[in-house]
Amino acid sequence: MPGAKQLVKKEKFHAKLVGYLKQYTRAFIVHADNVGSKQFMQIRASLRPESVMLMGKNTLIKRSIRVYIEESGDKTWEPLLEVLVGNVGIVFTNGELSEIRTKIESNTKPAAARAGAIAPVDVSVPAGNTGMGPESTAFFQVLNIATKINKGTVEIINDVKIVFKDQKVSASAAALLAKLKITPFAYGLVMKYVMDNGSIFSPKVLDITNDDLVAGFTAGLRQVAALSIAAKYPTTASVPHSFVNSYKNVLAIALETEYTFKQAEKVKEIIKNPGAFVAAAAPAAAAPAAAAPAAKAPEPEPEEEEAEGFSLFD
Repeated sequence: MPGAKQLVKKEKFHAKLVGYLKQYTRAFIVHADNVGSKQFMQIRASLRPESVMLMGKNTLIKRSIRVYIEESGDKTWEPLLEVLVGNVGIVFTNGELSEIRTKIESNTKPAAARAGAIAPVDVSVPAGNTGMGPESTAFFQVLNIATKINKGTVEIINDVKIVFKDQKVSASAAALLAKLKITPFAYGLVMKYVMDNGSIFSPKVLDITNDDLVAGFTAGLRQVAALSIAAKYPTTASVPHSFVNSYKNVLAIALETEYTFKQAEKVKEIIKNPGAFVAAAAPAAAAPAAAAPAAKAPEPEPEEEEAEGFSLFD
């Protein structure tokens, strides 16, 4: 039987969780393996004030959700009962999901490879001088890494993959990476699911942009239009194409006969006299880039003064 302190603690946890269920409409379900207490504190601080993170026993969280559903009749959070498996936590939020995801993913810490841990990525040891003495060749021999001694130190000849994704890290590989001071892994909260107003889906959905939606809608619209035209069944998507095709047919008839209409007249003129339209459309090659300044008009010569009515012979 649980003691009085444990019961009080569970009731406080239940009240806090119920408060979150009422306050928030969105949540991330995150995997929290290999995340230390200090890193948890940093993540919590970065998520405030629009988000909070809740960690606890899955059985206790599920019990509180069931009690909340029974008492309130609100089944919005019921899908959480199926995904609370393993070392997971819940990040409640009312903010923009993509922004909260960026904050969560940015809080990762580099970590050394530990023996027996499942590797999240492949790890390779690069070729080059290791700075280690000849006595360390045993590590490389166990891992089948070709080396040579150069100036009293061990040099790796080729890049070698020593850790494989989703496999356990061997003790030799962990020791070698530690000696080389390589921290190949980065740990943080890993998002498993996203929940929004009762709907639960993969975090990959958040990568979809408005451009992706428009492109997908346009592609679907084209397919509907093509199918409608092929089946000769008019739809909203195919009507514009049907009008264009009909115009092309009528225009072709007008060009082969004396029949004409307003939209066909210009086309007929282009066919009769294409050179005129080409000349009109082409830029004037002989035109100067800039108009030359107008020639300065000659200044008028001063008029001679008329005689005053006397001469030297008077």
